[in-house]
Amino acid sequence: MHVRGFLLTATLALLALTVSAQAQAGKVEAKIEKNQVVVTVGGQLFTCYKFDASQKYPYFWPVNGPASGKSITTETSEPYPHHHSLFFGCDRVNGGNYWQDTNARGQIISQGPKIVAASGSKVVFTDEGLWKQPGKEPIIRDQRQIVITAPSDSLRLIDFRITMEPLTAIQILKTNHSLFSARVVLELGVAKGGTLVNAEGQTGEKGTFGVASPWCDYYGTRDGITEGLAILQSPANRWYPVKWFTRDYGFFSPTPMYWLEGDQLDLPQGEKLTLSYRVVVHSGDTQKAGIPALFEAYRQMEGQKP
Repeated sequence: MHVRGFLLTATLALLALTVSAQAQAGKVEAKIEKNQVVVTVGGQLFTCYKFDASQKYPYFWPVNGPASGKSITTETSEPYPHHHSLFFGCDRVNGGNYWQDTNARGQIISQGPKIVAASGSKVVFTDEGLWKQPGKEPIIRDQRQIVITAPSDSLRLIDFRITMEPLTAIQILKTNHSLFSARVVLELGVAKGGTLVNAEGQTGEKGTFGVASPWCDYYGTRDGITEGLAILQSPANRWYPVKWFTRDYGFFSPTPMYWLEGDQLDLPQGEKLTLSYRVVVHSGDTQKAGIPALFEAYRQMEGQKP
């Protein structure tokens, strides 16, 4: 009985350690370090939300793959080095530029993120961005909520929700430089052998550009490891599902602004616009990661439109 009791105690202790290790492996933590929110999963860096006042806009970088630990996105790269990893911006807003060019043309300036949930199965933080040019009053105030989870050792999720509040009458002219976007590293781009695929199975820039689709996934193999990043559109979004602006070198963005009726969008002062997206950072290709099923779960969570 003594031996059996000892073995039972040892087994229970081992089980407790295993459960604890598994819980720790999926534990997400966030803390503010100077000009960035640093997010780790199981103690390993996943992403940083960078918000220094000198930036054109806040953005996420790196966005590390769950298997490689290397960033799937590039902070800056040719061509078009103003594409910063995973970001939200827009050109041609009331004559300003909140996407590229000098800061004098416009910036989205973080007012300082606030961490709502710092650790556990998820982290949550918020931020406020003011769209303004130097020496002028802001024209848009945006409120952001970011929720980051790690549902398995092969998946990381970033839920990004932004509400734009016009502080004056806003006019956005037709532009391909707009809204939520990602730029993967060159090695994962179609031009280097990677794959860009949408929900309908169409591939590459030729198959996905200008096509309305609930999601697109960009993945490839680097150093023998296949990883990718998918952007899912919330069915609650205005214009859903919007068309995609895609490039084989590694850029993709669900944006209505290149296909606007009348080539412009007018937002009256005070008329808020909320847009939500889920970013899936995954091991394996689209099918192995289960992107269609992940989108269906997201669709149900958002509770809108089939």
